[in-house]
Amino acid sequence: MWAVSSAGRARRSQCRGRGFEPHTVHHLSFRINVMNSEILVLAGTAATIGFVHTLLGPDHYLPFIVIGRARRWTLPKTLFISFLCGLGHVLSSVVIGFVGIALGTAIFRIEGIESFRGSLAAWLLIGFGLAYFIWGLHRAIKNKPHKHIHLHADGVEHEHDHTHQKAAHSHVHDEKIKSTLTPWILFTIFVFGPCEPLIPLLMYPAAKHNIGGVVLVTLAFGLTTILTMLIIIAAASWGVRFIRLGFLERYVHAIAGAMIFISGMSVQFLGL
Repeated sequence: MWAVSSAGRARRSQCRGRGFEPHTVHHLSFRINVMNSEILVLAGTAATIGFVHTLLGPDHYLPFIVIGRARRWTLPKTLFISFLCGLGHVLSSVVIGFVGIALGTAIFRIEGIESFRGSLAAWLLIGFGLAYFIWGLHRAIKNKPHKHIHLHADGVEHEHDHTHQKAAHSHVHDEKIKSTLTPWILFTIFVFGPCEPLIPLLMYPAAKHNIGGVVLVTLAFGLTTILTMLIIIAAASWGVRFIRLGFLERYVHAIAGAMIFISGMSVQFLGL
């Protein structure tokens, strides 16, 4: 009995001596390092895709540039509205992605939802651009400068140029209402607009139950997308302030609507 017990103790001692427990810890540490490296690479890929996705999508910045110019928004106001729209754009896809992951929804189903949202957002952008173009054209024609002739009691007459732009108190209120409504329309369109490349990127860390990885990839994609939007909008908005349209200035709203319409068409039919 003593011999058997001694042999058992010897084997257990040898097992401890061979370092089975440290080996397990080392193996686990290696797997964690590999996973962290993969997440970092994935985060870098997400940032790169976010940059390219934004740069090649004129719908991410063109509406803010032309609307800001037409409505004479200050640069801080233009950037603030752009930031909120970009945030809604990213967060809406993040929420759908997280809900899909939590419910165990297959990736192709989530991508199907995102594709539908993308088509809907494009049509909303097309409709908004067309409506804004028609309104801007009507406004330009209505406010076309024309001459008024005044005949005084002493027989002297004179003429002067006249427009109806903001001539009445009601016109000022109309402008304020439209100015307030426009940012909300843009925000709604951008919330419907999906970030299609983000969903597949989230699936890998989600499948590994790596919440930190999901958050890191989301932040990399979202921050790069919004930052790229703001840089392009800031540079272009600053530049267009120096453009003088001359007699076409009164058509600036119609031009803005046409540009938004074209932007929506390019997204819907060219896949930009």
